[in-house]
Amino acid sequence: MAFPYMESVVCFMILVYIFESYLDLRQHSALKLPTLPKPLVGLISQEKFEKSRAYSLDKSIFHFVHEFVTVLMDSAILFFGILPWFWKKSGEYLVFAGLNADNEILHTLAFLAGVMFWSQITDLPFSLYSTFVIEARHGFNKQTIGMFFKDMLKGIALAVVIGPPIVAAIIIIVQKGGPYLATYLWAFMFVLSIVMMTLYPILIAPLFNKFTPLPDGELRSKIESLASSLKFPLKKLFVVDGSTRSSHSNAYMYGFFKNKRIVLYDTLIQQCKNDEEVVAVIAHELGHWKLNHTMYSFIAVQIITFLQFGGYTLVRNSKDLFLSFGFDTQPVLIGLIIFQHTVIPLQHLVSLGLNIISRSFEFQADAFAKKLGYAASLRAGLVKLQEENLSAMNTDPWYSAYHYSHPPLVERLAAIDLPDKKED
Repeated sequence: MAFPYMESVVCFMILVYIFESYLDLRQHSALKLPTLPKPLVGLISQEKFEKSRAYSLDKSIFHFVHEFVTVLMDSAILFFGILPWFWKKSGEYLVFAGLNADNEILHTLAFLAGVMFWSQITDLPFSLYSTFVIEARHGFNKQTIGMFFKDMLKGIALAVVIGPPIVAAIIIIVQKGGPYLATYLWAFMFVLSIVMMTLYPILIAPLFNKFTPLPDGELRSKIESLASSLKFPLKKLFVVDGSTRSSHSNAYMYGFFKNKRIVLYDTLIQQCKNDEEVVAVIAHELGHWKLNHTMYSFIAVQIITFLQFGGYTLVRNSKDLFLSFGFDTQPVLIGLIIFQHTVIPLQHLVSLGLNIISRSFEFQADAFAKKLGYAASLRAGLVKLQEENLSAMNTDPWYSAYHYSHPPLVERLAAIDLPDKKED
């Protein structure tokens, strides 16, 4: 008797949902606490705390509903054989359109087109509610309905342009890869990730936001001086009009080797009390660069990707695995989808490990900024961003350990306040 792979996957999906719902309930209880954590008393006003609490509770309730509908749909799609049925129907559509359904690339693209249409339709009510009810209710949303659908259509257009060549390349590599398939797949994805990281900020991001050089002035001078003191090869310094879509704020950097760029959200500049707070946030980001966190994270992702492809090569010819999910053929894309479902337990463990490492990196970047003399400004900047973004003030320790890639504010402030260790 063949092993019930599909039933096992569905059972584990439900078990993970139950476990994560338990963590969500713990977090929901923490969010309902009527008082600020003691370390934040006097730093954050009661008014901001109440607003943060209301926003977090609204998002928490929305999350419960969204996750329930998601696990219900995903389980039903697997359990009732919707995937093999849809694969068959996409082949029939190709025949109806006068195309060759035996061409696996065409068949896969037809299947993916249907999947994309389905996901857009099913996710649309949640996206609209999140943006135009929750985000709008709490003063964050700046989008119009027209802008929302324009962005959605741009995203679909990009997927239509970029997706088919990538899918076709993966199918060809799997069909012709032989014993070195995992290496070829990894090499292709490695090159693709480099290309996308290069092209995204230059060609794709400007389709959604406007990037303008940070005007000359004190803030620009301070950032350039800081970058120069750390030998950070800053080539361009941009402000992005994040405020056209949301009041949330951020800052990031990108680029390879000697061509680095820093991007500040206009909301970050508006929300911070003074230039020093903005510079302190940049000092934290430069800490990630100086301490090689970005490189370590990239290497970790490459190792995980290679191991995943290695695992895929071990099961891609398993007839029993495909039959368990209702397929009497073994298409490349379907094999990848099934494999991703079967390794869900490992993916959750890997995600937990990456979050632990990420939180460690955040503490190190804070310490780096502190060492540069920005402790007070960074502290003030973090508090200001927590306030303005209405981030959760009270967090459950189990929930944050499992989900958060960044430590809660209370933990970051405590670490910044620790006295420096005396060097022998």
